[in-house]
Amino acid sequence: MDALLLGVYALAVWLIFFKFKWLPWNTTSMVIVVTIPVVAMTMLVLTLNVVAPSSHDVRVVGKVLQVVPQVRGRIVELPAEGNRRYRRGDVLLRIDPTPYQASIRQLEGRLMADDAALAEAEASARQLGESVRGAAGRVSTVQARLTLARQRVKEHDALLAAGAGSKFDREDALTRQRELEGEVVSAQAAEDEARQKLSARSQGEFAAIATARAKRAETEVMLENARWELEQTVYRAPSDGKVVNLQVRVGTMLVPFPFSPAFSFVEDQQEVVAFYKQNELYNVKEGDLAEIYLPTSPGEIIKAKVDSIVWAQSQGQFAQGGMIPNTGATDAVPNRFAVKLDLRDESSGLMLPVGAIGAGAIYTEHMEMFHIIRMVFLRVSSKLNYLVFKLH
Repeated sequence: MDALLLGVYALAVWLIFFKFKWLPWNTTSMVIVVTIPVVAMTMLVLTLNVVAPSSHDVRVVGKVLQVVPQVRGRIVELPAEGNRRYRRGDVLLRIDPTPYQASIRQLEGRLMADDAALAEAEASARQLGESVRGAAGRVSTVQARLTLARQRVKEHDALLAAGAGSKFDREDALTRQRELEGEVVSAQAAEDEARQKLSARSQGEFAAIATARAKRAETEVMLENARWELEQTVYRAPSDGKVVNLQVRVGTMLVPFPFSPAFSFVEDQQEVVAFYKQNELYNVKEGDLAEIYLPTSPGEIIKAKVDSIVWAQSQGQFAQGGMIPNTGATDAVPNRFAVKLDLRDESSGLMLPVGAIGAGAIYTEHMEMFHIIRMVFLRVSSKLNYLVFKLH
């Protein structure tokens, strides 16, 4: 654009001073003719850099997923093809599910055994309650017989005192009393033991039932995890996008290791980022209109707007460590700040090549009459991308 303006200016000088000779061509006119374009172009460029800052580092950034399987196994089916677009949910690969299906069957059998153990524990709890009631009844019965035996001993003592009783009968009754006293102690011990077993609880539940229930819950968790692992043997596209760098084949062994991905998946969702020096952005704010062009699409202007300015970069951070940060012997070259751009409606459907680098400009709300000059600059530069400067 500057060359075009200088060409128009040179044509005007030629017409005025040489073709029609409206003004004389002397030292004064030569100084004026040279000074005017230098000053005008300098002021124009400096003004444009403030009200419509441009950047020759506009990048198309894509979201790239490193596909790492969640389970290990050999690939038995590979529907995915390299550099092909897939929709969200499409199957990309299948891992041999045999060991995971066997694990599920094993855990389902264990879960049935745990259900049986839980039912047995519940039955034992009910039986233990009956045992407590039976032991209590046994204690009552023996105590009643003991009371009767003590009464018999007293009667024999009374008869002996009156000279009408038998000493042998009295000793027999006393022996029976002592036997019943032993039976009472034994019955009470059995009742206490049954009550202690019944009172052994975990969080308000009979201990045996709680243990069986906990074991069953553990098996359920293991079964749920096994089913999840079986689902992970089928890898589906996480979003709309392309499979890139597909080097695996059917029979390849995959492991859930983050440093050994199966392939890359590039999402269709893209971001456009422009990089600016620090003092170029003080007039820029969110919502300002922008335009960019890419060498991959010569002559095409892509409409955008400012989404946000990333007011952070690596020079504003010191790494954690035991060493004092090195401030350097010379001044650091300032890094640039990134401006995230969103495509406007008329350009929102475009699929931009990930990794493409172009140029663009942001149009602020200041001195809008100069924006047209920047727009012309961009369009002329975009047209030049039709030219491929190669000698072979």
